[in-house]
Amino acid sequence: MKKEFKTLNEQIEIFKSKGLMIDNPEYTKNVLFRENYFFINGYRHLFMKSNVDRRYIEGTTFEEIYSLFLFDRTFRNILFKNILIVENNIKSIISYQLSLKYGYREKEYLVPKNFTTNKDKTRQVTDILKKMKRQINLNASQHSATSHYVNNYGYIPLWVLVKVLSFGIVGELYSILKKEDQMAISDIYNLDIDTLSNYLTILSNYRNLCAHEDIVFSNKTQRKINDNNYHKLLHIPIMDDEYIYGKDDLFALVIVLKQMLSDDEFSNFIEEIKHNLDNLEMNLHTIKVDKVLDAMGFPKNYYEIKKM
Repeated sequence: MKKEFKTLNEQIEIFKSKGLMIDNPEYTKNVLFRENYFFINGYRHLFMKSNVDRRYIEGTTFEEIYSLFLFDRTFRNILFKNILIVENNIKSIISYQLSLKYGYREKEYLVPKNFTTNKDKTRQVTDILKKMKRQINLNASQHSATSHYVNNYGYIPLWVLVKVLSFGIVGELYSILKKEDQMAISDIYNLDIDTLSNYLTILSNYRNLCAHEDIVFSNKTQRKINDNNYHKLLHIPIMDDEYIYGKDDLFALVIVLKQMLSDDEFSNFIEEIKHNLDNLEMNLHTIKVDKVLDAMGFPKNYYEIKKM
């Protein structure tokens, strides 16, 4: 069916036809004009009567949906800045490990023999090294840090190159390191090699979601994290032999950050989450905040992870 352009008044009428209360049409039009009907409408699901009856729960207001929209925006910003902390940390650690062992000029550290000899990953090693060399060529004259080194020293050290590498490429880089190098890095986080590799992929995916302002609070990851002590200590319920929270949801990301941020960084992170949830709860009337927590994959006692 063809989707046609709708005026602000027509957008409001669509909301009202599905049972949404519009108490202040001018305010609603102003919000829709600035924020986009399509984006705000993406937050309607928790306010619907059921998956079959696609009308709003009686009494639902536009302000409630907009509150969830704003909650998710703030949540994205909280996540984004903390993922960036981890991104910077892992870039620093990897560049230090490789520079110390293999040298700091690209002709020294970008050599295939420095990476895994696993034949199944030969093509992957070649592809990732090409990506890194491409970034050197692209940024040699455009990025201030890389151009400085190229113009003054004739090379780009890895601790500078990682600045212009995406989180995704850095995660791929970790996956092709020699086992002893992977272990030296994963040991810093008290994680095993496979777990850290999985975490980096999850973090990279969430970073992209945050950067593109996609809906985050109800997002499910393609990868699951392994069962760990936090699932047990929080007494997360099990259904069909699997924990119902903290596996492929937003709380799984919280568990990842618990293990990769410093204690102070994580404490601030959780406090910001709690403040954001408390603000949302004050603006919800037709649904309880527990419904939002469930969509996020958060157990009701999520805050206790701060003390663990």
